[in-house]
Amino acid sequence: MKIVVIQGPNLNMLGVREQQVYGPMRLEQIHAQMKDVATQNGVDIEFYQSNLEGEIVDRIQECYGDADGIIINPAAYTHTSIAIRDAISAVNLPTIEVHISNIYRREEFRQKSMTAPVCTSSVIGFGPFGYHLAMVGMMQILSEINAMRQAQASTAQQGEVEE
Repeated sequence: MKIVVIQGPNLNMLGVREQQVYGPMRLEQIHAQMKDVATQNGVDIEFYQSNLEGEIVDRIQECYGDADGIIINPAAYTHTSIAIRDAISAVNLPTIEVHISNIYRREEFRQKSMTAPVCTSSVIGFGPFGYHLAMVGMMQILSEINAMRQAQASTAQQGEVEE
């Protein structure tokens, strides 16, 4: 099981920028905690951060055939990027959108997510802990998908035996 975590613009500045909104935790600390959870659960995890929309689109596309799920914080691109939305839709992988702050309590322009409608779920407003919640949620989703595939394979095998 492999999860790719994609971080959008300015998230490399966590712990420095607007601590009253995003808190003092740095991105490296968030990733270290996620890696611990992944290791404890036998999950492969990769991290990627870019300030450039096209690079984020490229990384999402690279997940096709290589990853089982995506956890993404598109940051400011959440509200503007049809390209990121289309990339998420195209790869058709379970995807959880994460936002550290509660976007619905912020400026009006931040209250519309272009990407959420094509994501499996969203975790919003839990601070850095939201990434942990997304990890738990993604592991559950992927476990359910695997169980469904195994059940379908078993049913198909039984059908072949009966013929």
